[in-house]
Amino acid sequence: MALVEERYLELTVLLSDPEMLGRQEQWQQYSRELAALTPAVELYRRYRELEGELVDARELLVGEEDGDLSEYLEEEIARLTAQIEQAARDLQAYLLPRDPRDQKNVFLEIRAGTGGDEAALFAAELLRMYSRYAERKGWKVEVIDAHATDIGGFKEVVAGIEGKGVFSRLKYESGVHRVQRIPATESAGRIHTSAATVAVLPEAEEVEIEISPQELRIDTFCSTGPGGQSVNTTQSAVRVTHLPSGLVVTCQDEKSQLRNREKALRVMRSRLADQYAAEQAAEMAEARRSQVGSGDRSERIRTYNFPQNRVTDHRIGLTLHQLDLTLDGELDPIIDPLVDSAKTEQLESAGE
Repeated sequence: MALVEERYLELTVLLSDPEMLGRQEQWQQYSRELAALTPAVELYRRYRELEGELVDARELLVGEEDGDLSEYLEEEIARLTAQIEQAARDLQAYLLPRDPRDQKNVFLEIRAGTGGDEAALFAAELLRMYSRYAERKGWKVEVIDAHATDIGGFKEVVAGIEGKGVFSRLKYESGVHRVQRIPATESAGRIHTSAATVAVLPEAEEVEIEISPQELRIDTFCSTGPGGQSVNTTQSAVRVTHLPSGLVVTCQDEKSQLRNREKALRVMRSRLADQYAAEQAAEMAEARRSQVGSGDRSERIRTYNFPQNRVTDHRIGLTLHQLDLTLDGELDPIIDPLVDSAKTEQLESAGE
């Protein structure tokens, strides 16, 4: 950590040099590096400051005969000790390796599962939930492909979400989302259980995933809406098939065939990158022969119970009785504990 602080001081001196303003590219590089180091240095300095206060308190306590003052110093020592332990955890957590994909934009894929029309309606509600959350974060949401039902649901919908740190927040959403409620069509008032799957794919760059044109089959067709009605008389919709893997991506959101083709290829690259990452993770898990949960998307991760206004995340045992707020996009009360849990697991792994 001393080396980190030394580099921080070195960068501070370099950036204060007037001549550096004439070298904009290098100045920007140093500025980014300094910005990345600043939080860690501040945490480290706070840790040392607390240690100094603890040493002073212990020295004052030695030989102190005043009972009231001794009691105060013992309380102060206990307080400082707890703060130092927390500061050490905060510093260690900050220095943990970061997921290089955290700052990437994502493709959000929601598919209706078991439950028929009710599952499709729930898929539409999940899309609204994530769209509202994106609004709160200042992110941009764009529907790329959607297969709607006649009653306002989605059999499948793919949306692109762009913004700062999108994947770092939404990567915990992949999995099966279960809903328990009384459908509007249920005359007997029975609670039904339906499900939808969510997949969050970090957008892959062209340099990360190279796809040979010979590996692709690209078909064009007319865009269609609910009920099969033609909404476009031109061949603007695009279907891209990756022949080696069998993956298929369709896009009909744009009126331009070129734009639809571009979007479909972006989604395809991201799906392939996710598939490769899953294969590598499976190989690593097999090598370790132990893992806490497979992370497979077939696992149920969350239940939305309407009669009780309850949402439960099964991975961390979190239950909140604010389903209405959650569906309106207030996801931080769920995502923050998931982030903290992931950091704790990472710290425990690093300590083994």
